[in-house]
Amino acid sequence: MNILIMGPAGAGKGTMSDLIIKEFDIPHISTGDMLRENVRNQTELGVLAKSYMNAGKLVPDDVINAMVEDRLQQPDCQKGYLLDGFPRTLVQAEAFEKIAEKIGRPVETVLALNVDFDILAERITGRRICPKCGAIYHIKNKPSRTEGICDECGAELIQRKDDTVEQLKVRMDEYENSTKPVIDFYEAKGLVSKIDASQNANATFAQVKEALGKVA
Repeated sequence: MNILIMGPAGAGKGTMSDLIIKEFDIPHISTGDMLRENVRNQTELGVLAKSYMNAGKLVPDDVINAMVEDRLQQPDCQKGYLLDGFPRTLVQAEAFEKIAEKIGRPVETVLALNVDFDILAERITGRRICPKCGAIYHIKNKPSRTEGICDECGAELIQRKDDTVEQLKVRMDEYENSTKPVIDFYEAKGLVSKIDASQNANATFAQVKEALGKVA
């Protein structure tokens, strides 16, 4: 099953992705993780990407596209993939269509997670992160056992500097301008399932499973 998952910051893409890969046994491919792995392993594409990053430039679409093409041809993608964070723009989506067709990994469904701004703001501003082990908490929805302390490693939790309402507005504007057209692109192909992700994880995942059940 070849899946794209999309949604604004705080929509719960990470939580849903964890549940999907457990349920369907397919790899979760984050373009951010993929980029870091290529740079860390000093692959040809990683070295090229790092040259742009070191110059303070964005990694060009053609480099990211090539990384995605290579990753989706790995053995663990034989049964499918869950692609997160790509394509982000209409240009990337159109390029990915050609890539997916060429390698025989066409997108079968797109999960679009929708959440009202007020709920996103509450989720974002209440998020706390462990700087040591990366564990994520929420002061209301998923508090640590001891306030401000990570359950896993005992480090002091922090709030990311960009986890503010002001930054959320910036990200939402970017999402509306760049990613929403991608969803429209796939919706025109009849591939989009709109998920009400304002509910709790169990209720949201029930919708996700129903949507994926129509594809499997």
